[in-house]
Amino acid sequence: MSDPHASTPSALENAPDDVKLAVDLIYLLENHAIDPDTALSAIEMVRRDLLAKKNSPP
Repeated sequence: MSDPHASTPSALENAPDDVKLAVDLIYLLENHAIDPDTALSAIEMVRRDLLAKKNSPP
């Protein structure tokens, strides 16, 4: 008998890309026991960098 869940896509597979990325980032931060303050600081740096790239001409 086959697994009834084998062909059922998980909620994450159907999630928007930003949700998938957020889950991956949370997993990475937790797996490496990154201090929350360090993570927040780094995320803010990444945010500023991405905004600068987004707003600069191609």
